[in-house]
Amino acid sequence: MNIGQKKVLVTGGAGFIGSHLCNRLVIEGNDVICVDNFYTGKKSNVENLLREKNFELLRHDVTFPLFLEVDEIYNLACPASPVQYQVDPVQTTKTSVHGAINMLGLAKRTGAKILQASTSEVYGDPEVSPQNEEYLGNVNPTGPRACYDEGKRCAETLFFDYFRQHKVNIRVARIFNTYGPLMLPNDGRVVSNFAIQALTGDALTVYGNGNQTRSFCFVDDMVDGLMRLMNCSDDVVGPINLGNPDEVKINTLAEMVIDFTNSKSKIKSLPELEDDPKQRCPDISKARALLGWEPQITLKEGLDKTLKHFSEIVSEI
Repeated sequence: MNIGQKKVLVTGGAGFIGSHLCNRLVIEGNDVICVDNFYTGKKSNVENLLREKNFELLRHDVTFPLFLEVDEIYNLACPASPVQYQVDPVQTTKTSVHGAINMLGLAKRTGAKILQASTSEVYGDPEVSPQNEEYLGNVNPTGPRACYDEGKRCAETLFFDYFRQHKVNIRVARIFNTYGPLMLPNDGRVVSNFAIQALTGDALTVYGNGNQTRSFCFVDDMVDGLMRLMNCSDDVVGPINLGNPDEVKINTLAEMVIDFTNSKSKIKSLPELEDDPKQRCPDISKARALLGWEPQITLKEGLDKTLKHFSEIVSEI
């Protein structure tokens, strides 16, 4: 191993954000072990890395223990969109909770730093906007989204209990809506939904009146934020919001996608989804102050790159 080279484990490494993170870690010379059970991740997402000497792909489910020697762990394993995580909600909860226990146990044994990819969904349907890290949230613990929302909240609890009780070196990132190339076309997230619908001439489906807001962070910016959090001083454990503070209405996003793709698609309204947040916008004051991080890629720039990716997918269908 080269001087300064780290052995890094990325769970969920063949997923959307995970694959981009693996690519960046490999480029920077780290020895990367990518773990995925391929429930939502795809081997093709990391196919370009398989020829690299400092990359290893391992099929494994994090709900079972894993015995490796590593310096850092990025715990990204979990279905992340409602369409995906509601297929098997019990398994979704297990992935968040058992996965956290197993990866924290590994970190405890090896002395590795470990970062939890948490989510803005821990805030539920927020009663304040923007959401800062001190906001405790407004979450329905028995609703159809609870397997993900509460699973991630429990994972955060475990991380901080291992930090307090066992002195594990933790980081917790709360990830807000992220988009970019390698998103699955059928994952049910709004950017991928709109992209495929516009490119195929179908109506863009908006749930409710379309005035609900989201803030969209391009994946390259998100990866940079995660790595900055992992590499910052040990007194910064989080939770830290990572996302784009520029709020966008869903209707506005739909119009932008139609315009970018020169599509003749219309916008179609459907009934509201249960527990669908009305607002989602991060306060990233801590990320700016502690990590020197904020998004650099505008929504227009990011959409251009993302829609080119989806146009290639549509042309192959």
